[in-house]
Amino acid sequence: MEPLTWGEIIVRIFIQFTPVWIALVITFALSISFKRKLGLYGKLFDSPIGMVGFALVAFWIFTAFFTGAFDLISTHDPLAQVSGMKNKVPGTPLRGAEEGDYSHYLMGGDTLARDVFSRMVKGSTIVILIAPLATLFAFMVGITLGLPAGYYGGRFDTVLSFLANLVLAFPVILLFYLLVTPEITQTGLPNYMAAVLFFFPIIFCTILLNSRLYTQPAKRNLYVALIVGFIVLVYLTVVSNAGTKIDFLPSWLDFYDPAAGLLVVFVSVVFVNSPTVFRIVRGLALDIKTRDYVAAAQTRGEGPWYIMLWEILPNARGPLIVDFCLRIGYTTILLGTLGFFGLGLPPESPDWGSTINEGRKLLSVYLHPVLPPALSLLSLVLGLNLLADGLREESLRD
Repeated sequence: MEPLTWGEIIVRIFIQFTPVWIALVITFALSISFKRKLGLYGKLFDSPIGMVGFALVAFWIFTAFFTGAFDLISTHDPLAQVSGMKNKVPGTPLRGAEEGDYSHYLMGGDTLARDVFSRMVKGSTIVILIAPLATLFAFMVGITLGLPAGYYGGRFDTVLSFLANLVLAFPVILLFYLLVTPEITQTGLPNYMAAVLFFFPIIFCTILLNSRLYTQPAKRNLYVALIVGFIVLVYLTVVSNAGTKIDFLPSWLDFYDPAAGLLVVFVSVVFVNSPTVFRIVRGLALDIKTRDYVAAAQTRGEGPWYIMLWEILPNARGPLIVDFCLRIGYTTILLGTLGFFGLGLPPESPDWGSTINEGRKLLSVYLHPVLPPALSLLSLVLGLNLLADGLREESLRD
């Protein structure tokens, strides 16, 4: 077989992403058709900047979905090493290809003879899984602590603000390095931190349901039992890991043990982002609690948590949604930084930071192992920033 030309490489890459293009077209068509019924999300399609950002983010979300769930996009096993394909240029035919194998390395091979295109695509599943979920957990921690700190004030606010400033004053990279080093992980500190941080979603959901349905005790008890009970079960299975300092569940009940490196990275990201979210929520609560509708709710006799979660929080949604999008971008960069320094995730992981780190060693000779993951990281973060700009623009008009 002959090597592919650049035109053929681009066409084949475009074809590999066919499921993504179809999903994007359907999403945009439905969203534009019903945008007047979709609230702030629908208004996003009135903003050109927001549409571009949404398209970039949706592209990588669909890529991660079709790769992780159905493996429709990658052409080879991202961990497989093929003899004779080390540092091969894009479009090189696969040596010793058997029936059913994809015939070429579309973006070339890396220093370990692995397919760069497949590693780039597979890396998106790691970023799309960790970054939004870790940001969501950080928001639950920040909201659960920031709302009462801003609403009540006093010593409670002073203590929490001091602790948040203490964490923020510490250099982020050094903090990450301390949390993910083997000496620290062997002490079980990340597992204990996970037990504390992952407990906040349980608190948040319990208070949310109880404050909303406190006048309907039968429905409240049912929802709390089902929803919070399921969350508690997930919490116990995630926190209890065989062979670690926290191992208390029997094997038949412990149905999921996250990889040690993944848990450490996740906990580190949540721990670093939570103080910033806390400060934002606290500032918004300090401002909104002086509004007339909050005073009206107090006059009606509503409880403090009802006022915080159903009066203050909904009216702070605009800034929080924008910050959520931006913070996913920051988290993506942090994950890339951790991978670049070889911290947390296993060395063979196809995450973009690790791939960039491996390719930089021969950057002066071979560009193709570095550029795809670097451009992927750039495009996702750019899309999140543009999406946040579009949401901020539309929320100000709301």
